[in-house]
Parts: sequence; C-alpha cells; structure tokens
Amino acid sequence: MVYLSNMKDPRIDRKKLHLLEDVVFITIAAVLSGAKSWNEIEEYGNQKKDWLKTILALPNGIPSHDTFNRFFAALDPQEFETVFSNWVKSLTKKYPSDVVAIDGKTLRGSRKKGFNSATQIVSAWSNANKMVIGQVKVDEKSNEITAIPELLNALLFEGCIITIDAMGCQKEIAKTIRAKKAEYILAVK
Repeated sequence: MVYLSNMKDPRIDRKKLHLLEDVVFITIAAVLSGAKSWNEIEEYGNQKKDWLKTILALPNGIPSHDTFNRFFAALDPQEFETVFSNWVKSLTKKYPSDVVAIDGKTLRGSRKKGFNSATQIVSAWSNANKMVIGQVKVDEKSNEITAIPELLNALLFEGCIITIDAMGCQKEIAKTIRAKKAEYILAVK
C-alpha cells in the first residue's frame, strides 16, 4: 500500500517484528470481514495466512492480538485517518454528475452507560461508486451543521450533485457547495 509508506511508524525499531503495511492490511481486511476484536483480527490472519502470504511480506508470520492492540494504541489517529481517506479517495472514480448524499447518523451501540449522548457521524455516499467516500465525527457538544462543511471541504468533486436533508439547509453550506462548483438539492420539511 503506497499510501502507508509516508505514515510514521509509532513503534521502537528494535520491536518491529512485523511490517507496518502488513499490520494495517490484515486489520482492514479482517474488519471488513466482520472482525470486532484484536483476537478476531489475529484469528482472521491465521485463517487467511496462505492467501495473505501471496500479497504481503509477513517476515515473522501473523502478528498476535497483543501486537495489533499495541500498534493501533500507539498510532496517531489523525495521521491514520488522513492516509486512509487518501487511499479511499484513490479508489473512487470521479464522475462529473455523481450524486453524493450527505447524511448524519447516530452509531448504534455507542451510547455509554450514564451518558445521554452517543457518537454521531456525518457521511458522504457516492451513488456512482456505491460506497461511503468520507466521514466526519460530530463533536459531542455540536451537531451535523458544524460537521457538514468539514466533510464538504474534504470531498467535493466539481460537477457533482450534493443532496442533504433538512438539517443541512444552511446558507453557508449552500455557499460552500457552490464555491466547489457543485450543485445541491437541499430537502426542506
């Protein structure tokens, strides 16, 4: 993965038994396959070891669940988000009349005991690519209105049609879309 080559490896050199690219690739593949814990990611790696050897170096085999855990605990999340977003952008084709739906959702199961708020995200779905092309977490003491411009600035393609529900019916959001040379459909209730 070329995009990972610019990412800073948070590990101490003498502790690097597994390549950064191998650890990240196995994790992404495992999570996309339904893994929900470090143990399940290790189990996925062991089950798919023969296939993984055809595309990864794996100089010391499959990392342990503790290795996955330590690696991602030390990783700079913002740097990883930037690298991951750039990789996803490279996978998407730019269609001049693509319809990109922007919507906010509350993540199921994210409400913690004793707290009223749950994690909310705003995502952009590309109809032409049939995939989410970007997401932004909504700050705890805010709402979608503050997260939508951040997502728009990161993702908008010239000539796209952006759809947003009533929450996004804001003059500044419409101005941001037009400044990026895109069209918009804002739903009003």
